[in-house]
Amino acid sequence: MPKDAPLRPLRLGVNIDHVATVRNARGGAVPDPVRAAKLAEEAGADGITAHLREDRRHISDKDIEALMDALTLPLNFEMAATDEMQAIALRHKPHAVCIVPERREERTTEGGLEVAREENKLAHFIAPLAEAGCRVSIFIAADQRQIDAANRIGASVIELHVGAYCDAVSENRSSEASEELARLTDMARYADSLGLEVHAGHGLTYESVAPIAALPEVVELNIGHFLIGEAIFLGLDPAIKEMRRLMDAARNSGVMS
Repeated sequence: MPKDAPLRPLRLGVNIDHVATVRNARGGAVPDPVRAAKLAEEAGADGITAHLREDRRHISDKDIEALMDALTLPLNFEMAATDEMQAIALRHKPHAVCIVPERREERTTEGGLEVAREENKLAHFIAPLAEAGCRVSIFIAADQRQIDAANRIGASVIELHVGAYCDAVSENRSSEASEELARLTDMARYADSLGLEVHAGHGLTYESVAPIAALPEVVELNIGHFLIGEAIFLGLDPAIKEMRRLMDAARNSGVMS
């Protein structure tokens, strides 16, 4: 990105999966993910993210239907590269589809998608989604091999997995955090040079968000678990507003560390 280029806006996508996790712990209808999505919109979110997992451990098919009906914000539909999920996405045609790796035994998404190894399969998988008008994003590690593969298969967006950086920050491993941030910085710049839109997510907190928000090539952050956790103590509106404030301050000041 040229040094004299205008500052790009930074969007905040709020992931409401874990509102559904709390609901499902007891069953019934509350708390309602759609209500959380509407509150997120009022608090300043630019989009809503929901991951429909194969085992339906949190978000359900009914939640996706309700979100599509109720939202005025764009829906970012996270999903694995399976025939079932492709069919659901093609039926609903959300604004965005983010392809993520998924294993039943994992607690959360543990890494980026292995695009280079599955390039031909993924190219054929995402083509109908793009043709249906969905913005296709690929969730990957900050690795040039994976970025090149995502570019070749026709993805318009990559979302960089920032979990290793966030873990290093939270555990006060400053040297490792610096190394991870340097890698993310380089790969965000590289992906942007290829014409890919760059997003970032996974594990961002108030403590770790500023350096990622300051990366000029990154135009969207997707944050969920932390915000839902903070909402228990602060309420969802102030939790999101504080994240928005930190993101905007970092972006406007160019804080990199």
